[in-house]
Parts: sequence; structure tokens; C-alpha cells
Amino acid sequence: MKGIVLAGGSGSRLLPATRGISKQLIPIYDKPMVYYPVSTLMLAGIRDILLVTTAQDLNAYRRLLGDGNWLGLKIQYAIQTAPNGIAEAFILGKDFIGKNNVCLILGDNIFYGHGLTGFLMPAVHRKKGATIFAYQVKDPERYGVVEFNSKGKVRRITEKPKNPKSPFVVTGLYFFDNRVVDIAAKLKPSKRGELEISDVNNAYLRRGELNVQILGRGIAWLDTGTHESLLQASNYIQAIEHRQGLKVACLEEIAFGKGFITRAELRKLAAKMNNNEYGHHLAHLADEKFSI
Repeated sequence: MKGIVLAGGSGSRLLPATRGISKQLIPIYDKPMVYYPVSTLMLAGIRDILLVTTAQDLNAYRRLLGDGNWLGLKIQYAIQTAPNGIAEAFILGKDFIGKNNVCLILGDNIFYGHGLTGFLMPAVHRKKGATIFAYQVKDPERYGVVEFNSKGKVRRITEKPKNPKSPFVVTGLYFFDNRVVDIAAKLKPSKRGELEISDVNNAYLRRGELNVQILGRGIAWLDTGTHESLLQASNYIQAIEHRQGLKVACLEEIAFGKGFITRAELRKLAAKMNNNEYGHHLAHLADEKFSI
């Protein structure tokens, strides 16, 4: 399975903070925001990743992540010239996806919690159809809303409705079989002028091939699209890391735990940051028996 991180957009809701930097490069506590979605793909065992961003931000992401080899990954890049919608990622990534299934994650989404990989792996191994994840929020009108019928089956997904029929919304993590490339290519722009991911999801729903997994209280989903949510996310990550003495979305740690890099390679990465707590954390991992 291939993975796509969508890190484009203008970041207009976060101005002036995003005037000189891509939104997904803003720190969430002790690491860039984009580390979090990349870590989710890595936890799912996905090592071949396409990062979609804007032309002006491309070099910044290349400086940060390179070709991914230092993490045992293969990272490629594609440019989205305008915010034409989430589903455009499958058009831009057509050659990258090839004949493979694909996982798309939005660059400003953070997933964390015990049992997360238990939700991810069935979606990775599902050969046909689509898997999306629903989460209960108090402001569903900001998202794609999942509507259920009287039997609890998914009836429809509506993008940013004025009057939501459900508190459950679609998170920014999607697993699709290879047919998503053709589905996306046939989409027409919505009234917002975008190729909507909800239209892709509804295409699978009409075929009876849309699996919706509800993420319960054990999983945190943070959408960092506003100044307030940015602060909340940083405070949450800081509290978790300091209370438990661990790192959330530490790419080097996940790469080592998954066997993508060796202990010696982890030690070299730690040495480059030996004057801060992040580097000390990596050095400690390299010097003890460890598993994810």
C-alpha cells in the first residue's frame, strides 16, 4: 500500500502565522506538524509516501524530510498548484499510486491513542473497498458529517452541512483500493469549486463498499486548523510526553521499532541532536532493548 500526505493549501485560517511558513511545518509542541501524519502512515507499515504541497513550500519539506532514506522510507513529492480539493491528491498521485491501494492522510491531522494500530491494520489489509474513520465532535458543521439510518448503517456523508444530522464526522484518514484513481478522475467540482473527498466516499457507499470505523474515547483525533486548536494540540502532546516520559510521533523511534532502521542508524540520528531532550530520548532508546 502507498501513502499520501496532503500538505498543501494556503493556511488562510492561521494567518498571520502562515504568511512565511506552510501550516504543516508549524510546530506542535516539539516537532513539525507534518511529523504526526507521517507517523500514522509509518505505524500502518507504509513506507512509500508521496507528500503533496505547494510550489513555494516544496523545498522546505525536502529540507525537513529529504528522500526518507534516513527513516527507511521512500518519500516523493508532488505540487498542488491551487486548493482544488482533497480528492485531487489521487489525480496528482496517479503515477505514484500505480496499481496499488492507497492511504491518504491530511497533513494537519493528529491521531494518538492506545490501540490505534488495531484500527489501522485491518484497513491496510482490506483488498477491496474503502475504510474511513468517524469521530464524535461538538461542531460537526465544520466537517464531512456521517449520517446513519435507524439500523445504524451509514446512509450518507454530507460535506459541511448547515444543519448536521449527526455528531459523527469523517476524520482526515482514508484507505482506498486502486479504483479511487478512476473515481477521482471522474469527479466534478462542487459548489465550493473543489473535488470533494465526500463524493469519493459516497461513491464507495453507493457500491456498498464503504467501511466506517468509529474511533472511541481511547483514540484522540486533533484537527489543527485554527489558532485555538493548534494551542490545544501542543498542550495535549506536551502533557502526554511529560507525564509518561515518551514521545508522540517520533519518526526515528517508530522507524527503529518497526525495523526500518538499525540500532546503529538510530544512534547516529540521536548524535545529531545530542544537545536537546529529543536527541537524548533517541539515545536512550538506542541504548536499551526496545519495541513499539
